This record gives sequence, C-alpha cells and structure tokens, in this order.
Amino acid sequence: MTNSKHGISILILTKNEEQDLPGCLQSVAWSDDIHVFDSGSTDQTVDVAQQFGATVSRRTYNSPIAFGGDEASHRNWGLQNLPFKHPWVFCIDADERMTAALVQNLIHAVESATVEVAFSVRRRDFYMGTWLRHVQASPYYLRLFRPEKMRYERLINPILIPDGPTAEIPGYLDHFPFSKGLYHWISRHNNYSTLEAKQIIENRRRQPTFRISKAFTCLDFHQRRFHQKEIFYRLPMRPLMKFLILYFGKRGFLDGRAGFTYATLQSIYEYFIALKTQELSSEKLAQHPTEIMVRE
Repeated sequence: MTNSKHGISILILTKNEEQDLPGCLQSVAWSDDIHVFDSGSTDQTVDVAQQFGATVSRRTYNSPIAFGGDEASHRNWGLQNLPFKHPWVFCIDADERMTAALVQNLIHAVESATVEVAFSVRRRDFYMGTWLRHVQASPYYLRLFRPEKMRYERLINPILIPDGPTAEIPGYLDHFPFSKGLYHWISRHNNYSTLEAKQIIENRRRQPTFRISKAFTCLDFHQRRFHQKEIFYRLPMRPLMKFLILYFGKRGFLDGRAGFTYATLQSIYEYFIALKTQELSSEKLAQHPTEIMVRE
C-alpha cells in the first residue's frame, strides 16, 4: 500500500458480494484505509473483507431489499459515522474496478485541491465482454469527496448533493453490472423498480401540480428537475421510447449484440417502473379519492 500522505480513504458498500469484492479490493489496495460498509450479508462477504485487512462496519435491516429500502439514508449514516482516517473518501461498489490511470489522477486531484469539496469520475459499463460505449454513455459520477460536505438523496440510485465546488477527474472507473448473471440483474432491478415507483409517488406528493411550462421556466432547480422528469414519466409508450433513445438515439446498435440486449433490458425495467407507479397510484386513489381528485 502507498504512503498515507495521499489522504484518500475507500468506502465499499456491500450486500452479499463475496464474488465481486476480491477484485474490487485489489483495485483499491493502494489505499491504507479501506472500509467495507455491509448491510447484513449472509455469504462470505465480511470474511473476505476481514481477510484482506479492510475495516468492516455492519448495519442490518429486516427488509429483504439492500439498505433497508432507503439507500440514501444508509449511505448518509456511513458518511457521518464511519471512522475514516483521511479527509477524502472515494466511494466504490463491489462490481467496480479502479483503473491505474484513475488512481494516479485521484491522488493528483487530492494533492492539488483548493476549494473543491468533491470530484466526479467517468464510469464505463461492460456487458458480454463489451464496453457499452454508446448505449450506456459513460457518465460522470461524484465519487471522491470530503464526507462532511456531502449528503445523499433518493430512495434508490441516490444522488450526491455537494456543499461546495466540484470538478472532474480524467480516467475510468470500470463497472461490471452483469458479473453475477442475468438472473441477479433482473432480480435486483425488479426491487429497484418498486423503489423507483415509490420515489415517483413521493415526489408527486411533495411537489406542486405538474405543469409542462415549469420544466423550462421554474426558477427553483429542484422543482424544475421534478417537472422535467415528469415529462418523461408521462410519455405514452415510455418503455418503447426508452429503447428507441438508447438503441437509435445514442447509437447503441454500434455496440452490437450487447447494445441491443442492454437497450431491451432497460426498456423492460422502465416498463416495470411504469406498471408499479400506476399500481401505487391506483392504491392511493382507493385510499384517498378526494385528495387525488383535488391534486389532479
């Protein structure tokens, strides 16, 4: 491991990750402060982490869904309570791997940081041995940050909200979302779609009545984002639109068979969200018909 002067701690969130965790740990072995934050694994995840020398912290839940169904709350607890050795933390999932170039760029970013409180890194997704270069554009994610300056929001696929300036770091973080096979991916996204539907219903409950004009004119960023997302959520044949956007709009066909399969899976996932949102809305209407009529 490298000298602690680099000042970067590692945070790995786990739930039954005995298969993917060893490779992830190897990719972050340059750090002298690795934390595995486990949410009740029933396999050998904790043993793997301890054998590697990582610091293990555990929070368990009665929910069968990882992180108890509220991923943002789980991550925020970790940022506030885990005993990080260094002022900077890099958050990584067990099915992700740091590239050598990214490691060097992270170290340089920390050593040269002035006003920044967080840095974004670019992630590459792989499927069937293929980099999904087109169908899943390589986006930037906030992963390196000062924990006291960050908070997570959303039940699932949470986003980081920084309290200060951010910047981007070159280099790739490699992601292997299908490492456990299609069964695991589909099962996980079945759970995710339930939480996404609940998030949509919760957003609608907290926000004012939807207006298309507010998606472009609302001065409040959070309200504007809500109305922009609602445009997509209310599109007719949304799952088909998702496929067309990924496969043709983003030129996913250039990724070959992997691109077609991925675009199809994402459209099915979108269909699950749409069906479950409709189901939850119907249940709410049955329970509170007057409230729904007023809001609509």
